[in-house]
Amino acid sequence: MNEQLQGIAELDRVIHEPGRLMILALLSGVKECDFLFLLNETGMTKGNLSSHLTRLEESGYVEIEKTYRGKIPQTLVRLTRRGRSAFEVYRKVLKGAFS
Repeated sequence: MNEQLQGIAELDRVIHEPGRLMILALLSGVKECDFLFLLNETGMTKGNLSSHLTRLEESGYVEIEKTYRGKIPQTLVRLTRRGRSAFEVYRKVLKGAFS
């Protein structure tokens, strides 16, 4: 197998899904954000975003904190160290596969 195909085969399947890739790319640039920010930025439905976040949380890539701002529920999302590291590896492998 040539090097480019090998690089593509090594991509993290959890991250490679376009919706989750979008979420991780957004989270990589901030300390944390709320669910509504991700909802607006990704253009996903609430259910779709929620399922992607659940998958990322199960993989240990994001941490989800349910809290309140006054009386209004707020869901905060942040990358874990593992998630930040996995995203960096993903980017390096992707870059290497296409350079």
